[in-house]
Amino acid sequence: METNLVARCAETLYREAACLDERRWSEWLSLYTEDAEFWLPAWSMDGRPTDDAQAQLSLIYYNSRRGLEDRVWRIESGVSPATSPSIRTCHLIANVRIDAVVGADARVASNWQVRIYRPERQETLMYFGFYQHTLRSVEGALKIAKKKIILLNDLIDGALDIYHI
Repeated sequence: METNLVARCAETLYREAACLDERRWSEWLSLYTEDAEFWLPAWSMDGRPTDDAQAQLSLIYYNSRRGLEDRVWRIESGVSPATSPSIRTCHLIANVRIDAVVGADARVASNWQVRIYRPERQETLMYFGFYQHTLRSVEGALKIAKKKIILLNDLIDGALDIYHI
């Protein structure tokens, strides 16, 4: 596997994490292709994540960047009560590896952890799991064409949002 490609993929994931933590929403959205899929499957009764976003339960699912743009608009506008008061996050990405390269797409797996601080409760939470990104080369830059998030926590305190995972 080309070492430079691994480094470029990791840098894209790190940049995404920094944008989420620093609430640089426009820059975060610019990392996604127009047709990007963002998916957080639920766990099925047999102890596996659901595998069909169209027919099975998902905790979060957007089938294009347009859905992410709408979510960001709600966060920034204050329309979403789930995002008020604001929390602090710190995303950690590890074990970045390329599973496959098909044409202009690299399928990238990684591990993640997000620390969340809620000032109003003086409480710290942690979510963790696995990412499966599909990164596409678009005009020389890597863009996120698909992001699947496997959340390993069994208990979730409140509603999940795009910056929690």
